[in-house]
Formats: sequence, C-alpha cells, structure tokens
Amino acid sequence: MLTGGGDCPGLNAVIRAIVRKSLSYGWECVGIENGWKGLVDIYTRPLDMNSVSGILQKGGTILGTSRTNPYKIEGGEQKVIENAKKLGLDALIAIGGEDTLGVANKLAKTGFKVVGVPKTIDNDLNGTDYTFGFDTAVNIAMDAIDRIHTTAESHHRAMIIEVMGRHAGWIAMHAGIAGGADLILIPEKEIRIDDVIKVMNDREKRGRTFSIIVVAEGAKISESDQKASEMILQDEKLDAFGHVRLGGIANLLAEIIEKKTGVETRATILGHIQRGGSPTAYDRVLGSRFGVHAVEMVKEGKFGRMAALKGTEIIDIPIQDAVESLKTVGDDFYDVARTFFR
Repeated sequence: MLTGGGDCPGLNAVIRAIVRKSLSYGWECVGIENGWKGLVDIYTRPLDMNSVSGILQKGGTILGTSRTNPYKIEGGEQKVIENAKKLGLDALIAIGGEDTLGVANKLAKTGFKVVGVPKTIDNDLNGTDYTFGFDTAVNIAMDAIDRIHTTAESHHRAMIIEVMGRHAGWIAMHAGIAGGADLILIPEKEIRIDDVIKVMNDREKRGRTFSIIVVAEGAKISESDQKASEMILQDEKLDAFGHVRLGGIANLLAEIIEKKTGVETRATILGHIQRGGSPTAYDRVLGSRFGVHAVEMVKEGKFGRMAALKGTEIIDIPIQDAVESLKTVGDDFYDVARTFFR
C-alpha cells in the first residue's frame, strides 16, 4: 500500500485496517514509502501488527507521502511496473486523491493490479459521498470560526477566514454554515465585492458591528462589472501534477473591504492547520471501513476500482469514475447557505 498527495487525518486508520484485515487472510503487507516515489525508487517497509499498533489516533501517515508523478518521470510507468514485480507484489492499494488515483487509473489500464481508497480533505472526488479527512478539516475550521467570532464582535471588525478548497468549496460551506458565518465565498460562485459590502452594510443597519466571512482558497473575486480575478497564488511554481500553491485571497479581500468601507478588517489563513492533528471519530471509522473494503476488493479481484461511501454503505466504483471530473458544490446546497447571508 502507499499514501500519496497531501496528508490528512485518517490515513493511519486506513493503513491499520488494511494490515489487520490482510493478516486475517494470512497475507504479507508491504508499505511503500513516500507515495509513488517509493515505487519509482523502491523505498519499502514491512508492516505487521506491531507496525500499526497505536497509530489509529495519530494524524499524518506512517508511510510518508509525496506528490511524485511517475508519468512526469522518463520511463516512470515502466519503473513502477517492474519494481512491483521485483518486490513480488500481488496487488497494490493506492490511498490518495485525484492525482494519486489518477496515476492508479492509468496503471490499471495496463493490467496493473491496483485498487483505490479515496483521500482528500477537499471532499471533491466523484463517486463517494465523503472522503476521510474532510470531517476533521471541517471541525478544525469550525472551531477557528467560533474563536474568531468573539474577537470580531469585541473589536467591531470584519474577519475573513481562508480555508482549503482549490476548485471545490465543500470545507468552506460546511464549516461556514456550522460556524455561523455571515458570508461564504467558494470557487464555484463568482464573488462580487459589491455584494459582500452590501451584506456588511445591511448588518450594520441592524446594529451588527462585525462580520464573519469564510472564503475558500481557490475563490476568485471581481469588482463591479470587472472580470473575476485569477486564483490568488503563493508563488508560480508547479508541482508534479501541475498544481500551483494557492493562498492569500483572504488578505486581498481584507485590503479591498477595508479600503471601500473603512471597517477594520483582518484575515486569518488556516492553511496546513486543517491537515494536522488527530482525526475525528467519523474519519477514524470511515478510514477503517475503507481499508477493510479495499482488502476485500483485492481478495475478490476487483482491480481498477475504488472504495466509496454511498449513504451508509461502502461500495466500490471504477477509479475512472472518481477521477474523470471533480465533485463541486451545487446550487441547491449554496442556496441553503444563502439563507444565512445577512
């Protein structure tokens, strides 16, 4: 098994479940270290009961992770296939999001025996109602919003909280509604500064001297009739999957709002805090169920497929279905949030 892409709470719950279920069948477990890099360069470690004892409550991943993309390395695909044979792997369980599972999907088409487990705190993988790590991230963001509420009200400020969400605003939506945000701004919906200021002005007329705004890092803004801006970047560097580093839209919004309204405005960027720490009970259970189901998929020869949550049941779907497009926030859900934008 390997864990790739950004780390998130619940990864160790999956690893633990895979090992314990595999050992019940008498199988040997091998951990591939640092994502796909471990299969390109052969970094492995044996996993047994002692290896996974006490890891359930720990954040991160005991196997390490990376954003290595074998398809960006010359001969990378062939190296992965050959090295899997050298290691004597009968099957691989890839735990990751769109990028990690995108690689798994390409390998599956060559006949490589791989199954997937969905992991992304953004919750933007198709075919599964939830991914583990998302619930923990939402709870961390909600707690931050609760804390920021008190200082915003005391100082009569507008406070902007930036959360993760490159192309999908699921964390912003769930944390914003749960935290009682006055506005939630997401990548799926254009942000017009005039609309933001109107909500703030309406609140002031009702005697509310502060505002809480939650914004996803991938959101874009526009002023009046101008075209929406590009995503706000930390820098122009790309990772192996072509992603830029986002971050800073909260600072830009704070500057614009304070300039236009004269209201003291502060920004808080949660960043990697959302990835760290102990997983919630929900993510521990979901990760454990995914891990067990992944082993059962291997046993049944269901390769090229991914474990998924549908309602309360764990099912499996083609990995292709999960990665061909992103799951984004729909109008119905956003309309629920609009009820509280005042």
